[in-house]
Amino acid sequence: MTGQRTAGFWLALALLTGAGLMRTEAAGEAAVGAQSGLPIPRFVSLKSDRVNVRAGPTKDHDVSWVYTRAGLPVEITAEFENWRRIRDWEGAEGWVYHSLLSGRRTALVAPTAKRIAEFIPIHLAADPDSPIAARLQPGVLAVVKRCSGTWCRLAGDGFDGWIAQERLWGVYPHEKVE
Repeated sequence: MTGQRTAGFWLALALLTGAGLMRTEAAGEAAVGAQSGLPIPRFVSLKSDRVNVRAGPTKDHDVSWVYTRAGLPVEITAEFENWRRIRDWEGAEGWVYHSLLSGRRTALVAPTAKRIAEFIPIHLAADPDSPIAARLQPGVLAVVKRCSGTWCRLAGDGFDGWIAQERLWGVYPHEKVE
């Protein structure tokens, strides 16, 4: 019986790594995608105005829903061949063909738990005491220019400035973006 369990363990391990979902380089290091060699998870954005999200990683799987806005940030949580499992800001997950994704970093202004309708200030400098450049509603989409680990510089239609990093969905806490 022990031999069967051991064989089953190795078969399961081979299927997971062979399927290309992810691999770990060494203890303590982040997982990387077997296909791309890039970190898993990671943020990317939608490249197209029409992106089919499927129930599984082939065109044979049903389309679960369709995104209709290019630039939306999504988080890649797994890879299988040329397919990427993604998660959106609401937590919905599905599979997208890799060529429909872009490495261009974008973010959504996230609402606070207290008030969803509040306007979030962006500043002229990465300092809460600097002048306010604009006030953004939750859900505004912006291009991430850079992040220091606590502040991010964003640009979008009619605004360019700095926002507290924890106010964004599309960058990790303390992540630095150049």
